[in-house]
Amino acid sequence: MYGVTGSGKTLLAGRLSEVTGIPWYSVDDLTFRPGWEAVPLDEQVAAITEICSRDEWILDTAYAKWLEIPLSRAEVIVGLDYPRWVSFGRLLRRTVARVVDGRSICNGNRETLRTTLSRESILLWHFRSFARKRKRIREWVASGRDVVWLRRPAETEEWLAGVRRGTTVL
Repeated sequence: MYGVTGSGKTLLAGRLSEVTGIPWYSVDDLTFRPGWEAVPLDEQVAAITEICSRDEWILDTAYAKWLEIPLSRAEVIVGLDYPRWVSFGRLLRRTVARVVDGRSICNGNRETLRTTLSRESILLWHFRSFARKRKRIREWVASGRDVVWLRRPAETEEWLAGVRRGTTVL
């Protein structure tokens, strides 16, 4: 999976894993320790390299610092290229819900009002990364890479239903 922040990559990766039986790995779980401590880059690279050396795997995203590792092995990229209003709306609703209910998201970490309003806010990250991520997906499509380019949530649901029925091949 690859897409803009808030597009639903993690949810879709989990659903795709359920449908296909292909193991899914949450990148946030691999890159953040409790207390939002970043896993050192060499450990991230080792973990991603090990996962991508397997025959089958689904990652719910890929970070720029080690993007080439999964790209060199991926058979297909599922690119979620939704309009900003869709992805930001989802992200805002998700973030507010997490702040209110305090649910744990990765390795016991939680989103709080403090993190939401900080310079490291996931909401700000959406604005910092949106254009770059969309551009990358569109460059992959233009270059002929095998990309499932999904531009609307309805397209995503139709595609996943095809995978479920066996009429869409990954």
